[in-house]
Amino acid sequence: MAAPSPARALELWLPDLRRFDRASPLRRLLARADREADGPAGYLGGLDGYFDAGARPLPAAALTRELLAGDAGAAPWLAADPAWIEPDINGARLLACGRLGLDAAEAEALAETLRPLFAEHGMRLETTTPDRWHLRVPEDVPLPDFPSPEQALGENLLGHLPQGPQGRRWRVLLNEAQVLLHQHPLNAGRRRRGQPPVNSLWPWGGGRLPATVESTLAGVCGDDPLLLALAARAGLPHRRREPARLADLPAGWLADLQDLPVDDIEQAWRPAIEAAARRRALRLAFASGERWRWRPWHRLRAWRGARA
Repeated sequence: MAAPSPARALELWLPDLRRFDRASPLRRLLARADREADGPAGYLGGLDGYFDAGARPLPAAALTRELLAGDAGAAPWLAADPAWIEPDINGARLLACGRLGLDAAEAEALAETLRPLFAEHGMRLETTTPDRWHLRVPEDVPLPDFPSPEQALGENLLGHLPQGPQGRRWRVLLNEAQVLLHQHPLNAGRRRRGQPPVNSLWPWGGGRLPATVESTLAGVCGDDPLLLALAARAGLPHRRREPARLADLPAGWLADLQDLPVDDIEQAWRPAIEAAARRRALRLAFASGERWRWRPWHRLRAWRGARA
């Protein structure tokens, strides 16, 4: 006879476990909880574990364009987020992607310089938000295989650029965009103010809007646009991310905390997590892949030790 499946728990998606200090109170919970098999690691891997969009990698660009603008349709889309790249002795490194402090007017000024370049290739550049830009790509143009920003941040870009004849097309296009952005007067002003330049774009998440998205979740609590786009496509309810909301989230919901600084979790979220642990089942899923299941009676397992 098959073992009964565990009761549904509130799912907490947390940052990489290695970022938590060995003395963190959160590790005391883990020491007394039940360890489960590891799950997918990373941002896109985690989302892919919670949602089935029928495509891998996730077509992040089409999903976020649909959420934010409602016009993804059946066209192929590619994210083209504003980025900061710095050369070094071995090549160049991606230091930031999105979240560069642009306002709408600055984003539009930069994009206006780039639009003729992309139009020559039949592409339409859209500044969907100041931090999230999108390219509508012609049907006959193969989409490049760029990694997500989280995979490329801090890395030498030579190992992440697409290769082969099709890859060369995108490498040349990206290089031409970098030249135009480097010369833009707005970047000179940003440097004077001590802000990082917007000197590149990072294309990623290509694909078409999936007809359906499936998930075993009951709802999501978070602010990430791709998470919210997947939830909307799957017909799931969502709530804004606030510590005070954690106690009221129903079983089967996902609370997305994986992108928060660990200090924020320890200071702003830990009291809410500990209060929830005293009275309900939790599943603690870390961005690094580790998984634990907690039940309120686990607090009696004093013999398990002080920390995991």
